[in-house]
Amino acid sequence: MIDGIINIYKERGYTSHDVVAKLRGILRQKKIGHTGTLDPEAQGVLPVCLGKATKVCDMLTDRDKTYRAVLLLGRTTDTQDVTGRILEERPVVCTEEELRACVSGFAGEQEQIPPMYSALKVDGRRLYELARQGVEVERRPRRITIRRITVDEICFPEATLTVTCSKGTYIRTLCHDIGAALGCGGCMKQLLRTKAGPFVLEDSVTLDTVERYRDAGRLAEIVMSTDSVFRQYRAVSLTPEAERLVRNGNPLYGRLLREGGFGDGELVRVYAENGEFLAVYRWRRESGSLRPEKMFL
Repeated sequence: MIDGIINIYKERGYTSHDVVAKLRGILRQKKIGHTGTLDPEAQGVLPVCLGKATKVCDMLTDRDKTYRAVLLLGRTTDTQDVTGRILEERPVVCTEEELRACVSGFAGEQEQIPPMYSALKVDGRRLYELARQGVEVERRPRRITIRRITVDEICFPEATLTVTCSKGTYIRTLCHDIGAALGCGGCMKQLLRTKAGPFVLEDSVTLDTVERYRDAGRLAEIVMSTDSVFRQYRAVSLTPEAERLVRNGNPLYGRLLREGGFGDGELVRVYAENGEFLAVYRWRRESGSLRPEKMFL
């Protein structure tokens, strides 16, 4: 079984689940998971975790993401993108300066109402299933953060945006809300995810590329190690006594560690003496110990 992470370039027409299903066939293993859904028409970075690395799926999903989106002004649809049924069309009368000012106003923390055409569940049912039946239900606003948003190009009625945002942000809804704020309506025409956590577009590979590397016996060249996503954390090498405790999921107290000086809440990468990556631990000042955050045994 392969353990690690592949930075997949998701092509248009595939769901994120399609990518996982195809990789299971290509790599001939079942234990595979993705780290954040992309709409079928969206493209770009989709980190996929293999084997033991599936334990980091939730941690990667929580990381910020960056997108390049094309906003189409003057059109409102039921899906908030150009694939949906047109609800209304209006002339676009705003200036470039008004558009840029409006867009910049969406930076920061805010509440966003998820679209009906989404995979979120209400009372056990997916919202998109209800939407396809013509049913609209109340959705609770979710707290999101737009870290950075810029207008890269304007060619009315279209504008290209770059958005860095927190998890749970719907770029379709952001486009819809910008259009609403301008008074002409808007929807998303194209979406490209350029960054997800530490994974960037330039390093991503297509499913066809994975297949070619498999056939050439070179998969190791495109599979990143599990610990590579935690490079920002300090590495801790264990004594044999401490390693035995970690392998049983126990906390580690200062006397068992070769180094100290940890800050309260600090996360560290934990390695066996032979270099094997074992876990991510968190320092708790109150107890004077490192405690398991995520195990990779």
